[in-house]
Amino acid sequence: MQTKTVLLLGANSDVAKAAILQYNALGYRVLAASRSTDALHDFVAAKVMQKEWVDVLYFDATDFNSHAAFYAALPEKPHVVVYAAGFLQHNEAALRDFAGALQMMQVHYAGAVSILNIVAMDTQNTRLERIVGLSSLSGVRGRRSNFIYGSTKAAFTQYLAGLRQYLFSRKVTVNVIVAGYIRSKMTAGLGLPESLMLEPAFIARAVVRPAHRFTIVPGFKWKLIYTALKWMPEQLVARLP
Repeated sequence: MQTKTVLLLGANSDVAKAAILQYNALGYRVLAASRSTDALHDFVAAKVMQKEWVDVLYFDATDFNSHAAFYAALPEKPHVVVYAAGFLQHNEAALRDFAGALQMMQVHYAGAVSILNIVAMDTQNTRLERIVGLSSLSGVRGRRSNFIYGSTKAAFTQYLAGLRQYLFSRKVTVNVIVAGYIRSKMTAGLGLPESLMLEPAFIARAVVRPAHRFTIVPGFKWKLIYTALKWMPEQLVARLP
């Protein structure tokens, strides 16, 4: 049986690290790409069982000019591509400091479009089966507490929706993981409700074993919240924090 290859972009996130372990256990070759290559090497050395099946690569989501060369230099073209790069600046700070807002736009949207366009246009890679993007419930409706971060995730989700249709004739499936609160280094210290926190490994299972449908919301509570947010009247959304 042919070993399948997954390209994991933004591989130093907590969810991505959990996905590395799960892909590795399933026998995938993992191309783990991140700016934080030292941290990834340490993680692989300490946690990964089949280390010979994990390659650590340097990838900067915001260095758009490097993306074509990065993709061309991959040791092999992937069957699966996962975009999990993330950056968070608090809304009030992003309102006052455009550099932080721009960083979120570049990491969550512009960087994703740049590299995934290259992946999608490589028609010679006939092995490509699936593209998975890690998005957020923050992108479902605009809320005053996080609308800048949420807008970048909303844009990413809509891009993936169109990409799914674009790749349909090539039988490439595109999924978006619309995640709620994840216990991670990015959310540490935010004081989020403990009853709603999800573990990175739980989200990673949805990434590694996605359903065929486009939108995947891990966790029963978050499915209810997603549905409520999607259909809630605007006058009620305006009262949310």
